[in-house]
Amino acid sequence: MNRYLKYSLIVVVISIIGFAIYYFAIRSDEPIHTEHQKELYTCSMHPEIIRDKPGNCPICGMTLVKKHSSGHTIKSTSIENLLKRTDNFIVGNYKTTTPKDTIINSEINLPGIVAYDPNSSVNIAARMSGRIEKMYVNYKYQKVNKGQKLFDLYSPELLTEQQNFIYLISNDAENHSIIKASKQKLLLYGMTLNQINALASAKRANPMISIYSPAYGIIQGTESMAKSTEESMRNSNITTEALTIKEGDYIKKNEVVFKLVNTDKVWGVFNVLPGYNSLIKINQPINISSEFNENEPIRAKVNFIETQFNQTDRTNRIRVYLNNSSLKLPIGLRLQGVVKTNPTKGIWLEKEALVTIGNKKIVFMKMDNGFKAKEIKTGMEINDFIQIIDGISVEDTIAKNAQYLIDSESFIKTE
Repeated sequence: MNRYLKYSLIVVVISIIGFAIYYFAIRSDEPIHTEHQKELYTCSMHPEIIRDKPGNCPICGMTLVKKHSSGHTIKSTSIENLLKRTDNFIVGNYKTTTPKDTIINSEINLPGIVAYDPNSSVNIAARMSGRIEKMYVNYKYQKVNKGQKLFDLYSPELLTEQQNFIYLISNDAENHSIIKASKQKLLLYGMTLNQINALASAKRANPMISIYSPAYGIIQGTESMAKSTEESMRNSNITTEALTIKEGDYIKKNEVVFKLVNTDKVWGVFNVLPGYNSLIKINQPINISSEFNENEPIRAKVNFIETQFNQTDRTNRIRVYLNNSSLKLPIGLRLQGVVKTNPTKGIWLEKEALVTIGNKKIVFMKMDNGFKAKEIKTGMEINDFIQIIDGISVEDTIAKNAQYLIDSESFIKTE
């Protein structure tokens, strides 16, 4: 019995000694650190600020970060963020907003101008070669009435044909077919039936022929109709600009002397900014106002959408055909068109939350204790909102004023 007890005591003693050796061996691998570690908080920008609880820095407003009492800061990316470019990551507390997935129904304001309708213009051309003896219109933009004399033309060709006609009716009066052909040629040269009858009675050739206006309109000149409207508005001597052709000038057969434009039919040409093109449709109603009729807008429809992009002002254009016989809108008058858009569904963000840098659109996303620059793709703009195509979602938090973050120096502001 004593023998079993003795062996049991030996086993217990050996176990106690082994456990003690194992315990002290494990403890020896750990550094001796008897000091109680207290949680402290400091500012990454102002390390002299130390608090024993979380909060914000009283100097710059940054969120305080945790550190050991020994001065070693616990894992934090604040310093790394501060070393980044200020237009890439900005530390600070700013007002925020979020994109909204909603439907916007609004109006589009389109600036425009009254322009000539080239389709209603008439070319005044010479039917024969000759010399201009007398001009009865001398300036561009001069109004003329239908049947008004425009100029007198001396033509050797006309003289020759008149002499042939006189010879036929005097020596071969029975040859009606040839006389009819000669008379028809005189008509093609611009002579009237009364003038031909007077020629047959007097039997005296007159190489001078008067050219009359075939319609009511305004003398435009011979320059391109496409550029005449805007260029004329920039010309300070618009009412006294002389014609390019003057008395004594020779003109060739079929040469255009000047254009005659009809102001009873005009165009309203409006500029459409990029992003709005898809909202404008043919036959869509448009309300047009000007400084002449601000309180009585003209109700019309969009008649044509130009597919060519205008490189000058970086816009597309639409045309509205206007009956100007009663409106009496002067050419070059500035117009303002308003088109009501159909409801547009999408992700929309306030425009002030976005800033344009070159050809990039930038927002600042909320991340940790600051804002990170993020490039996005945008669509149309309606009122104070811009459509988001790609880059952010409704779950993201965005700085409300992007321009302020770029211009602001609050991240280095002192007391």
